[in-house]
Amino acid sequence: MTIAEVAAVRGPGRPAEEPAIETEGLVKRFGATRAVDGVDLVIPRGGVHGFLGPNGAGKTTTIRMLATLIRPDEGTARVFGHDVVREADAVRARVSLTGQFASLDEDLTGDENLRLLARLLGYPRAEGRARAEQLLDAFGLTDAAGKQVKKYSGGMRRRIDIAASIVVRPDLIFLDEPTTGLDPRSRNQVWEVIRALVRGGTTVLLTTQYLDEADQLADRISVIDAGRVVAEGSPGELKASVGTGTLQVRVRRPDQRADARDLLTRVLGVEVREQSDPAGLTAAIGDAGPVARALTALEDADIGLAQYALGQPSLDEVFLALTGHTAETVPPSRDGATSEETPA
Repeated sequence: MTIAEVAAVRGPGRPAEEPAIETEGLVKRFGATRAVDGVDLVIPRGGVHGFLGPNGAGKTTTIRMLATLIRPDEGTARVFGHDVVREADAVRARVSLTGQFASLDEDLTGDENLRLLARLLGYPRAEGRARAEQLLDAFGLTDAAGKQVKKYSGGMRRRIDIAASIVVRPDLIFLDEPTTGLDPRSRNQVWEVIRALVRGGTTVLLTTQYLDEADQLADRISVIDAGRVVAEGSPGELKASVGTGTLQVRVRRPDQRADARDLLTRVLGVEVREQSDPAGLTAAIGDAGPVARALTALEDADIGLAQYALGQPSLDEVFLALTGHTAETVPPSRDGATSEETPA
């Protein structure tokens, strides 16, 4: 069976209600720190909804409240119409959570972990064994079925963890930074798993600080910073919100970058930012008309370019425009704290 096929298999007696997430004014405090500071979300059934922000932005704390692991201090949250505080059991019956670290018994084999979970979730012995075999096959782990999980590679551990999350197919799965620390090949494997889950009918709420991951997978994205949702839309809508295009240039001589920046700012009439590359500059532009004049002005000023490109803004530029810092930067919170990933 494929991942999409095993993801579509429901456990015994599962209803087919229409799932959704709705939050209003959701707040969570840890001491003086407001880790989540009034989050409003409306997420319909289907597809991947990205929850994008740096470490410490409030992503994991929001997920933990939606998954009924911690209680909100203010506001309301409903999952499939069920209040996460008053109807926590109903919520838990419909969701699954895969956190940032594997949550399986590392001394058991992959097969033993899945069969144990199947039995705990109501499968008869023979059906639980068959379900474990289906999942191992679908996730490409059959050859590793008899290995202890502690001997799995990083990519294999993430796949077995996600497989464990769909022993009984959830209507909604929370994937909390599922590719953190993985190599590019393993990341691509997990991306294919996520796409297959969606094809199987599961809604995915994906938290990530990787902009390319959100761009690749998400139908819609909520950008969260300092505990607040600062923007929401499709990747294309978010990019359009900061301009219709972006100009990127790289000067041949890094010592001329400041002069190039000042000249481009004057000709284009927009802010020109320095990239991490010591020779790179970027500018969001609403009209491509002045670009030719700007490039000519650089040539006239004897500022040589190694390369230039005109294209759509990246999500990194969107995030910088919305928050004033990049997604990889962890800004200090209002009271000086830098992280909201505090255990409940």
